[in-house]
Amino acid sequence: MSRLTLILLGALVLASPLLAQNRQPGQRPDSARTDTARGRSATPSDSAARDSLRPSIRDFLSRVAEPPVVTHRTIRLPNGDALRYTATTGMLPIRNDSNGVIEGAMFFVAYTRDGVADVAKRPLLVAFNGGPGSSSVWLHMGAYGPRRVRLMADGSAPAPPYQVEDNPQTLLDQTDIVFVDPVGTGYSRAARPELGAKFWGLDEDIAAMAEFIRLYLTRYARWSSPLFISGESYGTTRATGLSGYLADRGITLNGILLLSTVIDRAASTMDRDNPLGFANFLPSYAATAWYHHKLAPDLQAKTVEQVTDEAERWAVSEYHPALVMGQRLTGDRRSAIVKQLARYTGLSERFVEDNDLRITLSRFNHELLRGERRVVGRLDSRFTTFDTDPGSDEVQLDPSEATIRNTFTPAWNDYVRRELRYRNDDVYYILGGGIGRWRYPQTQGYSDVSPSLERAFTKNPYLKLYIALGYYDMATPYHAVEYTLSQLRVAPEIRANIVSEYFAAGHMMYIDEASRTKLRAGMRRFIDGAIRQADASSTAVGRPR
Repeated sequence: MSRLTLILLGALVLASPLLAQNRQPGQRPDSARTDTARGRSATPSDSAARDSLRPSIRDFLSRVAEPPVVTHRTIRLPNGDALRYTATTGMLPIRNDSNGVIEGAMFFVAYTRDGVADVAKRPLLVAFNGGPGSSSVWLHMGAYGPRRVRLMADGSAPAPPYQVEDNPQTLLDQTDIVFVDPVGTGYSRAARPELGAKFWGLDEDIAAMAEFIRLYLTRYARWSSPLFISGESYGTTRATGLSGYLADRGITLNGILLLSTVIDRAASTMDRDNPLGFANFLPSYAATAWYHHKLAPDLQAKTVEQVTDEAERWAVSEYHPALVMGQRLTGDRRSAIVKQLARYTGLSERFVEDNDLRITLSRFNHELLRGERRVVGRLDSRFTTFDTDPGSDEVQLDPSEATIRNTFTPAWNDYVRRELRYRNDDVYYILGGGIGRWRYPQTQGYSDVSPSLERAFTKNPYLKLYIALGYYDMATPYHAVEYTLSQLRVAPEIRANIVSEYFAAGHMMYIDEASRTKLRAGMRRFIDGAIRQADASSTAVGRPR
């Protein structure tokens, strides 16, 4: 058998998903499972067979050492101006701090605007997605990059084959952008299989991403550029954790942009011993029921903003305290809570009572449209699909996740080869398949990176934070983010640096044309404001006394 055949077979073997079983709220689930996840432990012979089919360490190092591929292109902005840019596609090594040995490599695509007089002063944004286990393709080809996947105006998929088009809402007219894939996603890999564990954990991932940023700033001489980072979903956990980690190491940020955020996992985890998660999900349930016309006529006559505002107040003042009471909640008081919970969720009082006032996401998504034999999406609850198993309590397919995976996967694989001219026959792990079990440092409780953000604000009071929240995002519910922000221990004047913007959209608000336009306008104001503040501060420093 030829060496090329062995490599191709290895790629197929390695394509089996290895997503973390302890999934974060914002993680896009992968329906497949490894043998280990099903309960059968991998045997030594399994590992030996798999490793024998992997490209050798020599092949890996050769790939990392290759010079990046550089291409040039022009797009038109909404005002008609031509935006000429350079795309740089390649790998950066991640070395062991102690001995300098390359233990992994991160794939990146960097876009820089041509014709800039002083590149050193040009703003730079580093962007990534989440999972953990997701590549950066979603922000890259859906929101920020100069080219995007063509979708219908409401974010649904057109008929295949799928196409790529110019993105007039790209951030590239304002800031250069680097899209990076963490190790185990995209084309990014650990140097050897056993080294993967050094990257797959909350702390490990933050350290590796910080090293990528340091090395990129160094190799491309961008240390003096105004610096922004942006994450989506678990990428917001990564970005928030990075904020303090980078500040501790002398890398100071001008701004952080978060889409569909999870900072404190406790705020959106629905466990029986965590009433907070159920209360924080309720406004998203109310928005979803409103969208599908399942609420009472008086609520349906209101706007989604009015409905969710009412649901938020009740969740805080009545629902959460009722859940804390547990079995002490009885009689008329319990009946009143059941009635109101049914009112805001669009579900029957019997269903609410049968679930002991605690309605998990999968049960809600399955129950809301059960009479129509439809299930609603998790990433975007406006999306629905045919219910193949109406007797089940579990949703077998997330229609919103299926839409984006089916469109972005072929579009990206064509784009990276045809337009970026980057050749790599490895599997591009677009969403799952490349990582093992994800580790969190907490032995008890829930992961929480808000202390890192508090530290970043304390060390740099000029830091700005932008957060985009979707009413129909049921992977990272918006009210959980509001709760987390309200708990931040920062100086009162720092809160003016935090901007929250709301969208009648789901987890990926940018796939919707109207929301994408609104998002770009909000980010333009935010980035411009952060840069103006940096310029004003610089001028003040140089002003004679």
